[in-house]
Amino acid sequence: MGHVGENEAITVDSYWEASVGEIKEDRQLVGSARFDVAVIGAGFTGLSAALKLAEAGLSVCVLEANRVGWGASGRNGGFCCFGGTKQPEAELIRKFGLDEAKRFLAYQIEAIETVEKRLSHWGLDVDRHSNGEVYLAHRPKDAAGFSEEAKFLNDTFGLGVRILTQGDMREQGLGGPEFHGAMHVPYGFALNPMKYVLGLAEAVRRGGGRIYAHTPVLSMSRSGEDWQLTTRHGVVSCRKVILAGNGYSREGAPDWLNGRLMPAMSSVLVTRPLSDDELEEQGWTSDLMAADTRILLHYFRLMPDRRFLFGTRGGIFETLESLKAVHKRGRADFERMFPAWAHVESEFRWHGHVCLARDLSAYVGPVPDMDGVYASLAYHGSGIAMASLSGEKVAELALGKIGPGDLPAVISKPLSKFPLPGLRKFYLQGAYWWYGLKDR
Repeated sequence: MGHVGENEAITVDSYWEASVGEIKEDRQLVGSARFDVAVIGAGFTGLSAALKLAEAGLSVCVLEANRVGWGASGRNGGFCCFGGTKQPEAELIRKFGLDEAKRFLAYQIEAIETVEKRLSHWGLDVDRHSNGEVYLAHRPKDAAGFSEEAKFLNDTFGLGVRILTQGDMREQGLGGPEFHGAMHVPYGFALNPMKYVLGLAEAVRRGGGRIYAHTPVLSMSRSGEDWQLTTRHGVVSCRKVILAGNGYSREGAPDWLNGRLMPAMSSVLVTRPLSDDELEEQGWTSDLMAADTRILLHYFRLMPDRRFLFGTRGGIFETLESLKAVHKRGRADFERMFPAWAHVESEFRWHGHVCLARDLSAYVGPVPDMDGVYASLAYHGSGIAMASLSGEKVAELALGKIGPGDLPAVISKPLSKFPLPGLRKFYLQGAYWWYGLKDR
């Protein structure tokens, strides 16, 4: 594991870092600078916003507390898929109406296509694989509910979802003792997120955007018509600001962020490359990205180099002992779900932040009562596609090309504060205990 502190770590010791070798270090901001727009956070959201702004001819800087891809954009499981909310489609229809639910679904498809187009346009090799995503029932009753769910999704949204029986699963190399049925959604693909975010950063640099690494924003204040962003060794003056730190945002910069985000942990392990015999023994040869039906889900995939990635949700406190316990639990889950690989060592393990909101949906829009400040945050664990498109959209908001009404209502409601925000981690712990019971 890389050292984890208050936005201070340089390496994460992830497989993604190892796969790309030396990562370009942008220089730190020292002194005063002026730009049309300042973007806080050099992940998928911030870099996507900066690229769109630079293409529009504005001067733009990206202020990053560490370096490009150090946060969730370089730590995630590499699932470019649907995301942005933890609310099921039926709940979205109840809250927002059918038309808005369809609009949000179309937005998610556009987000996946946005990443696809970028990769093609830039000729970027990101180890892409997987035709869509498969959901695996961890209990027979979950498998029994797939038919009704698939019919609802197909009849309502025309998604082309299909059900796989256990026989189908064996034939397609989706073997495991805890999988009682499957539902395949033919949208999305898997990739190496570090290769993608580094390619995105390079596009920003080519386009004239300036990225400052190791430049955390400590505070924001108004100075006439400008915003002044105070960093460790300098100050940026700008007319507009975009908040794109997601689960790595610094509360208090600005004060509006206080109590509105819930960073939760997700941990990942990656094995050594598996042999043909080992793959056949387990019965898992598919390259589909997969997740089980638990609330505290597991997500996993066989990568092109035949390593297996296995991720878990859960974990709150980032002390050394807590992290050891999280990884131990993740390894035990891996061995239980894929028993033929119990002897296969984990060559890499790391963790990152999933960003949750009280309303269980992302927010893309202006920050209330802060003229010229915009935010795109809280993707609920599936941000590769969503952040890529939402970064573009928040830039278009800042440019005045679109208004909040041009975005789906699901992501247009400003983030609410959590009640008793100082106790967020403790009542999240209570939620995890409850979810663990419901997942049995």
